Amino acid sequence: MSDEEPLLCSRCLKTLQPGRGEFFVVRIDAVTDPTPPEISAPDLRRDTRRDWREILAALSDVSSQEALDQVYRRVVIHLCNACFRVWIENPAENDDA
Repeated sequence: MSDEEPLLCSRCLKTLQPGRGEFFVVRIDAVTDPTPPEISAPDLRRDTRRDWREILAALSDVSSQEALDQVYRRVVIHLCNACFRVWIENPAENDDA
């Protein structure tokens, strides 16, 4: 027996046994809106140095990980077959509600 922690279903906490085909590995990559901002002619005439100083000041207490988490997150979850069948039909549904 391995000293590793057991693999559990992320929804029901059932113990999962690798190699038995009884679970799914779900990888979620979430990125912030990748659409470039609309920039108008007046925007181009602005003193953007002041804007950048304000942005940098606002981010001064934010760790690099917190900043990254605001634009990109990768999550890996394991779901037993039963939980996967329910989850895949409506992944945005929250069971805690």
